[in-house]
Amino acid sequence: MTDLAASTMAEFGRLRRWPAFWIILGSWILMNVTFAYIFTYLAYTSGDADSRMSDGLPPQLLLQQMAPSAVPETFTQGMALFGGALVLILGALTLGSGYGWGTWKTVLTQGPSRMSTIGGSLIALATVVVSLVCVAFAVDLVAASTIAAVESQPITMPGAAETAHGILAGVAILGMWVLAGALIGTLARGPALAVGLGLVWVLVVENLLRGVASIFDPIRLLTDHLPGTAAGSLAGAMRSVEAGDTPGVLDILSRSESLVALGAYAVIFAVATLWLVRRRDLS
Repeated sequence: MTDLAASTMAEFGRLRRWPAFWIILGSWILMNVTFAYIFTYLAYTSGDADSRMSDGLPPQLLLQQMAPSAVPETFTQGMALFGGALVLILGALTLGSGYGWGTWKTVLTQGPSRMSTIGGSLIALATVVVSLVCVAFAVDLVAASTIAAVESQPITMPGAAETAHGILAGVAILGMWVLAGALIGTLARGPALAVGLGLVWVLVVENLLRGVASIFDPIRLLTDHLPGTAAGSLAGAMRSVEAGDTPGVLDILSRSESLVALGAYAVIFAVATLWLVRRRDLS
């Protein structure tokens, strides 16, 4: 077994035994189902089209949003902001905790090469993201099918192309954010500061910059290609059913532009993390 494969397996073993790992993943699955289906269904059954939970949408549109065929677009809507924030925390904790606990210093000075060790961590995180997206998709299908059965609606599964597009969008959005978290954790050399900086960027800084761009046009080129803008635009491009305002979901970039931007950011974040670890003094 090569050093990279061994490091990847070791990282899987560490994550599997880490309570914070399961709490973060479980929190996203719970939030996804709660906001996408439970609250929407409560708004639908209340018959109140002016409810804040429904954004004033008529009941029939709410039912369309919860249909099994709409899962590829529905389950991506929360990834741009809240899902991205949670996996960013996961990436920051995974890389940053190694500095806080002193384990990177031991592993990187006595174990395999730095590239193999950190590369194994990044591969493990990427695999976790793909698995999380697939699990979230399956859970949403169950939730949507259950609601359709209760409401005597046809249970029409999404097509193969729509399913592939939805999963690809989810992997691109969450994959970019988890690698961003890994980079911030490496830069900060610790989990606490990294998590704080990451959340401030995702939840505050980008929104402020987009607000400034609305009154100061010269910086629009920058704000239109920020990581959060690309993630939000891809989530927005997935929508085919009319929906209310969803935090973090935008319509600034096209689907292809969003995918290119997210792919570029993912590569930059991964390469920057590897470069930092390779060049940095661990003392």
